[in-house]
Amino acid sequence: MRITVNRSRCIAAGQCVLKAPHVFDQDEKDGIVILLHENPAPEFRDSARLAMRVCPSEAITIEED
Repeated sequence: MRITVNRSRCIAAGQCVLKAPHVFDQDEKDGIVILLHENPAPEFRDSARLAMRVCPSEAITIEED
């Protein structure tokens, strides 16, 4: 799995952080998504997929291995 984020598309809703806090964070200044792990550990992959699905701006992309 390889995750990418489009920070310019992000609207700072924070759903990714709520669903996958080990994979995503938010910038303290503007709330825009910060990708913590481009290749998350197997135990965090399902939550990363869920975060991608619930992102209202579709700023998260996942490429599966």
